[in-house]
Amino acid sequence: MSATSELVFVPFPAIGHLMSMLEMAKLLVHRDNRLSITVLIMKSRLNPKIESHVESFAASVAARIRFILLPWQNSSMEASPIAMFNQFMESHKANVREAIADLSACGSSRLEGLVVDMFCTSMINVAIEFSIPSYVFIPSGGASLGLMLYLQSLQEEQHMDLTRLKGSDAELDFPCFANPLPAAKFLPSEVFMKEDCRIFLGHAKRFRETKGILVNTFTELEPRAVEALAGLGAPAVYPVGPILNIKVESKKGFEILDWLDQQSNASVVFLCFGSFGSFDQDQVKEIARALERSGCHFLWSLRQPPAKGKLEAPCDYADPAEVLPEGFIDRTAGVGRVIGWAPQVAVLTHQAIGGFVSHCGWNSTLESIWFGVPIAAWPQYAEQQFNAFQLVVELGLAAEIKMDYRRDLIKGSDSIVTADEIEGGIRKLMEGEEAEGRRKKVKEVSEKSRKALMEGGSSYLSLGRFIEDVRSQRASS
Repeated sequence: MSATSELVFVPFPAIGHLMSMLEMAKLLVHRDNRLSITVLIMKSRLNPKIESHVESFAASVAARIRFILLPWQNSSMEASPIAMFNQFMESHKANVREAIADLSACGSSRLEGLVVDMFCTSMINVAIEFSIPSYVFIPSGGASLGLMLYLQSLQEEQHMDLTRLKGSDAELDFPCFANPLPAAKFLPSEVFMKEDCRIFLGHAKRFRETKGILVNTFTELEPRAVEALAGLGAPAVYPVGPILNIKVESKKGFEILDWLDQQSNASVVFLCFGSFGSFDQDQVKEIARALERSGCHFLWSLRQPPAKGKLEAPCDYADPAEVLPEGFIDRTAGVGRVIGWAPQVAVLTHQAIGGFVSHCGWNSTLESIWFGVPIAAWPQYAEQQFNAFQLVVELGLAAEIKMDYRRDLIKGSDSIVTADEIEGGIRKLMEGEEAEGRRKKVKEVSEKSRKALMEGGSSYLSLGRFIEDVRSQRASS
């Protein structure tokens, strides 16, 4: 590459997707000073604070990462989440085309490639228009990528109607896993609805058209999955993770961290369910009963769900006592704290945390592994049931609360996980020989995650291979 080689990043605006892609941009410019990166930012109701996130990030990075805020686009909210995302991307295609045309006309750098989020594959058409190589960034794991490719091939090559798997007892012989995968319980909900399935697997089809796929995983975590991807028809795959924003801000202002300082090592269970995780009042009461009966010290991030029918992030309760059993906060004052939004990284890095009841979002999963904290799996939506199966059954890094629990982002959930089930999962996570063995295993994988990013580590080498391949693609074009 010349000294002015440029990549253009198109992240999906949800916070988990955006921040991992921005962290990857940091890794790339830090690794190779011949690279610069322009990030195209789409404003969205999914992340109303996106501009403040970008401003904060931009203040901490080199000038070789710059941001272009694209004009606001109105898009329909009257559809399923994945259909909304698809419409949103289509509405931004002209803005992305114009931004790339301006960058090309500027002539100050040579565009080496367009790197798009897994939900932004319609932008691959823009790359084709400008004769620019395209690459995909997968913020999920290698097995999750493998699942998309596998299901797309079942549908196209074997003409399988995947929607018929809903409610069935079918088990899939999935190449990325050693264990059979129960389809109805652990496939993403989108697979069971015809139009959503078409959109979901349409992304997988586009992945195959790119020059390569960057994946937020490391080979030592998912060796079988990484090896299986080539057989599933993937182009070049670059496991470059764990890509995390693990900078812990000052403890100032976080009273909860002072409380954790007073707790014994590995004694506290942390409950937190991601940027879109919340429960209705009946489920909240079951969680409270389980925590109280377990006697376990706890830190619970409790968020208020949006109104039914709205795709919005939860918010903090004005008074959590309104939805908790009467007297719960007073009775548990000596052992626990109920808070709203939680500084998750700062909490997970604290030595008092001994377990993490999690929705199994991939960023949270990688954070728990990095900090050596075992998980109790309670997935919510998207691919989280699949992640839970992988963590509990395939990798042995998690206990189970309810692996096949589902909550629709718009409609909520019809099912209740009982206090008995929750208490049992927390005890499996925190107590006994099995918990100790799991904790030891997670610590071992934690060490491997850190080594993967060090010079000579698997992800370090994979990132270098990506840079070299980008150079050779353009040199030969």
